[in-house]
Amino acid sequence: MGKQRDLSTGIVAQIQALRQQGLTQTKIAEQLGISQSSVCKALKKNCSKRTNCSGVRKTSARDNKQLRKIAVSNRFKSTSELTDLWNKQTGDDVSRSTTYRRLRELGFKSRVPAVKPMLNKKQMEKRLKWAKEHSEWTAEDWQKVVFSDESRFCISFGDQGPRVWRRGGETYNHECVKRSVKFPQSVMVWGCMSARGVGKLCFLKKTVNAAVYQDILETFLIPTVEEQFGEEDFIFQQDLAPAHAAKSTKDWFPKKQLEVLAWPANSPDLNVIENLWAIVKRKIRDRKPTTLDQLKQNIATAWEAVSAETCDKLVKSMPRRLQAVIQAKGAATKY
Repeated sequence: MGKQRDLSTGIVAQIQALRQQGLTQTKIAEQLGISQSSVCKALKKNCSKRTNCSGVRKTSARDNKQLRKIAVSNRFKSTSELTDLWNKQTGDDVSRSTTYRRLRELGFKSRVPAVKPMLNKKQMEKRLKWAKEHSEWTAEDWQKVVFSDESRFCISFGDQGPRVWRRGGETYNHECVKRSVKFPQSVMVWGCMSARGVGKLCFLKKTVNAAVYQDILETFLIPTVEEQFGEEDFIFQQDLAPAHAAKSTKDWFPKKQLEVLAWPANSPDLNVIENLWAIVKRKIRDRKPTTLDQLKQNIATAWEAVSAETCDKLVKSMPRRLQAVIQAKGAATKY
């Protein structure tokens, strides 16, 4: 494309006049039949010749305060939608770019929302009680715990979804987080870990009911704890999935002389293996597997590469996690 020709002095004067009347660059371009980039260049060229070209702000402090209220009440709206709401309430005709600049000035940034499970009042109360009951546990106490969980790995990691407007320190505010939903079909994996390293990994081939779960524990958990702890005492952690909470599973643990840690519902932020899954997923994301066999191989390779130091560091975060739950009064935390 050739170099864009310069605008005539008359057109530039018209642009400046329309801008002083409060028209946006888009509307000026439409009215004069020129591109918006030409309007932008003309205004910038005019500004470069002046010592102070801040111009008259089209929005007042009162308008900006109104925008702040709109953004707080409409966290998941796009910039264009917020612009429409703002113009409707103030009677102004500001552009999307103006809205974006004002939001930045007010401290808002468009970010991918954090995803946290929905917690009801009863669940938060139980989380808070559990955190207080275990707040005296030391890092050494937590090093005796074997954490376990299932996780789903997808061939396509997909879109990150809608963004959210938030300010500094609001990442995990209730109105700023995205609620999690079921993962798409792919590969489900069961794993366990302790401060001493990762355990044996199990790729699940069918729905996990109580009988299947007990077989997983027999085949993968017991060899892991025998290897890591020998004759030493340990405590097994699991969440409250139906197969885990089944009566036959509860009866299975005493038969195997395994102590199980009581666990609050909907508490992935307390389970350090969740962070380990995230580490593994980051490692395989750039490999872009195209088949399930490739995905499984990538998962196994990344899992085996996790060091004992990484696991120990995660386990040592447990006291901080408990304090975070206590400070949040049982609500979701940053972990």
